[in-house]
Amino acid sequence: MNIEKTNPPRSFEVGLHSKIAIKDCGRVALDADEQVTFITPSGAEYDLVRKSWGFYATPSLNDRLVRFGFRGVLVKSPNEKYYVFLVEKGKEQDFQKYLDAERHSVVSWLDTTSNLAKLEERAKVKN
Repeated sequence: MNIEKTNPPRSFEVGLHSKIAIKDCGRVALDADEQVTFITPSGAEYDLVRKSWGFYATPSLNDRLVRFGFRGVLVKSPNEKYYVFLVEKGKEQDFQKYLDAERHSVVSWLDTTSNLAKLEERAKVKN
């Protein structure tokens, strides 16, 4: 693993409807089969694993990610872009405020087997 800190962090703004300041603090380069874990102040954890073919972007959506304190959610922006967000448990109200401010909408929560099975069934119908 190689960590390159950006000092001072590069700052830029994002947001379609409200300006949000982001600080780019650095880069992490992982070799295949290396993992980095991000931890929130409340203790929720998010693992990112590099594979030879790309990344495991999340732990299992309906098991380990939930046990680690996050809920996966598929979101659509007003300009037809789709995102997978990880919402820290207990922060759903803050997340809803963000969605409202940016006029994003939830396509599906990805944290239950039943919701994931519904998406799977829809994907089968379209294939």
